[in-house]
Amino acid sequence: MKIPLNIWLFLLMKKSYKKEIMKGKILVTGGTGYIGSHTVVELQNSGYEVLIIDNLSNSGADIVDNIEKITGIRPEFEKLDCLDYEGLERFFQKHEDIKAIIHFAASKAVGESVEKPLLYYRNNLVSLINLLELMPKYHIEGIVFSSSCTVYGQPDQLPVTEQAPIKKAESPYGNTKQINEEIIQDTVKSGAPIKSILLRYFNPIGAHPSAHIGELPIGVPQNLVPYITQTAMGIREKLSVFGDDYNTPDGSAIRDFINVVDLAKAHVVSIDRMLSNKQKEQVEVFNIGTGKGLSVLELITAFEKATGVKLNYEITNRRAGDIEQVWADPEYANKELGWKAETSIEDTLRSAWNWQKKLREKGIQ
Repeated sequence: MKIPLNIWLFLLMKKSYKKEIMKGKILVTGGTGYIGSHTVVELQNSGYEVLIIDNLSNSGADIVDNIEKITGIRPEFEKLDCLDYEGLERFFQKHEDIKAIIHFAASKAVGESVEKPLLYYRNNLVSLINLLELMPKYHIEGIVFSSSCTVYGQPDQLPVTEQAPIKKAESPYGNTKQINEEIIQDTVKSGAPIKSILLRYFNPIGAHPSAHIGELPIGVPQNLVPYITQTAMGIREKLSVFGDDYNTPDGSAIRDFINVVDLAKAHVVSIDRMLSNKQKEQVEVFNIGTGKGLSVLELITAFEKATGVKLNYEITNRRAGDIEQVWADPEYANKELGWKAETSIEDTLRSAWNWQKKLREKGIQ
């Protein structure tokens, strides 16, 4: 039977397309979350095949639909908790050709961790331990770990480099990041046949320019920018600025705010580096930030300027677990990874506002 030309061309294109995306299969834990979903998009755009597992405790399964709207590729998704060892093992048995893991699945709010420390220690430590135990058994080469600048505490010098001393954590959340880094280092040192890249990133904000994905907290936002956009939208009555008596130019805390898409791209180049055997050590550490500190009050002013919307805010007491000021020296990541934060703060805040407006159009919040 002769195959019609149009069918033959379709099959040929499909075969070619499948070859094109088979750069490698990457598992993204917490892949429907804020940073995870943006990283899935950038991985797909770079030619990787992506699998997502997420327990949906802080996200929705519809994020998979939105990722497909952006890239035209639907990632395979399974609802699964990384605390479920047997469930993870069954997942790896089904997908034996996974090359590497990017591990986002963790509880992440500083304030909440102070109130619920045991929740944070269980979720954030056991989930990583389960993955590290299973990786050698299923020949998974490496793991990119979602770490944080919180491991530095309040640094002695700014900007902070990767050589800065790790200080006693200011919160259980920060402590879990420190302990997880130590768990990875000790596991690799013990002879486990895996590699790792630890990305210590600063404060991710913004949304995808398409406004199909962004930060969508469940309940009251724990992070600053969603609270800003929800206040601007009228969902929240006012924004609280936690402290104006820090030793900073305007008294409010200073952070290094990085665009979430720029951050996502840092994970992709880390996977590239790992799978092409360009790592100089089995465990590498990179600061992922802009290199510029911005105060909370400066961020509010930048939002008002970028969007034309005035914010209702008030100064309140400092919040437990917060540090005074921190921003990155990203030179090592710029040089070694060939990565750099490129998006302006104004464009980043506009993307966050466009995402909030899209949510309103959908009737969400």
